[in-house]
Amino acid sequence: MDVTSRMRHLRGPVALVATGALALAACSSGGGGGSGDSADSLVVWFPGTNQTEIDLVTDVIVPQFEEETGVEVEVTFADWGDLSTKLSAAFAAGTAPDVFGHGPAAIADYAVNERVEPLDGYVAQLDPDDVEDLSSALPGGQVDGVQYLIPLSMQGNMFIYDAEMFADAGLDPDAPPSTWEEIYEAAEALTVRDASGTVTRSGLLLPTHPVGTQQSFANLLLAAGGDQLSPDGTQAAFNSPEGEQALRLLVDMYSGEEPVATGLGANFMDAAAAQQPIVTGDAAIMMTVAPRATDIMAAAPDRDFRILPVPRFESADSGHALGGAGAGLMISSDSPDKDLAWQFIEYMIDPGTSEQYTEGIGAVPTRMSAVQGEYAQSSPVVQAWLEALPQFTANPNVPGWVQARDTMATYLEGALRGQATPEDTLTEMETAVNDVLAAARP
Repeated sequence: MDVTSRMRHLRGPVALVATGALALAACSSGGGGGSGDSADSLVVWFPGTNQTEIDLVTDVIVPQFEEETGVEVEVTFADWGDLSTKLSAAFAAGTAPDVFGHGPAAIADYAVNERVEPLDGYVAQLDPDDVEDLSSALPGGQVDGVQYLIPLSMQGNMFIYDAEMFADAGLDPDAPPSTWEEIYEAAEALTVRDASGTVTRSGLLLPTHPVGTQQSFANLLLAAGGDQLSPDGTQAAFNSPEGEQALRLLVDMYSGEEPVATGLGANFMDAAAAQQPIVTGDAAIMMTVAPRATDIMAAAPDRDFRILPVPRFESADSGHALGGAGAGLMISSDSPDKDLAWQFIEYMIDPGTSEQYTEGIGAVPTRMSAVQGEYAQSSPVVQAWLEALPQFTANPNVPGWVQARDTMATYLEGALRGQATPEDTLTEMETAVNDVLAAARP
């Protein structure tokens, strides 16, 4: 199966990192909307604080859109950790943006609370060739078959490693580990400790900031063959042998008898490229996403960084990781000019703009036609992520998931800090998540 075929067969939404419970307020009265002052203006919120993306969108793409359309666009980038809370406050105050970005796993909450506009009518107006070109990404923005979000990139968690560190530790960088058991064994050889036994270089580093902890656990759980929720999305499914296997490895990494990682709670995922642990020499293997891997390689072009294939546990048949359609854009139901809002989204997914955006931030394209383009073909990072697309599984997209995910992060942090055993953590976390999901069901 070639890469284009892989994209065509990929289905399912994914969440990028976002924190804070989605405490959606009741619908406000009046027209609302950030662009209410003018029919020729829009307010658009993007998620994240990556400076490369901020500069590209605010200094290049938006000015191009303004020049071509005569529309004035006010752009705000909101930190993932504050995004849901700020959106809730804006909806309650009647000042929500016309267009806002989020991870696909947040769509269900906004949809059930009627905060976002169904986009099926707009998608139907696209050229059929465009719809086919976007067919691997569009399902990631749907809830119960209705389109609410248009993804701007494909995403997924993979692992980057330093080949020279591998060689120095007596490992073969050309034959990297393919199972989690092998990765952990390699990490033990790659870990550096001082005279007191304190880890000074992590052999293996997974995110442990609040949302990162849930992503790390989910990655391991999927690799073990487990699931986060039941097939109907109503019950937690992680309290299982696979869940225990995943959590035990994560706990051992940071607080086992001989840990292979340090920096518990630090948010290295959002650090600048030059401060990424693998660039500074503070980690030998670490989890990352495609744009960050691109930045890392650009920041240290003389280093031999490589990407691990998606690993599995020995008990699982194949490797799986958290990934799929990335963050995208939605139209607020409060926007007074939804057609104009759609015009901006349509501009963002135009082939030229989409290529400019994904190449500019080092992301994986949403369009199958872009797979054969110069950018995708020339980027070893993009090629690695495209090869892995069939192995990515999305976060659940059900009402209450954002709060459930944050709840999981709290319990997982307790386990990593030795406040509860993995078994007790999974049992208590299961009850708490089931309560959240039950309360969120319409």
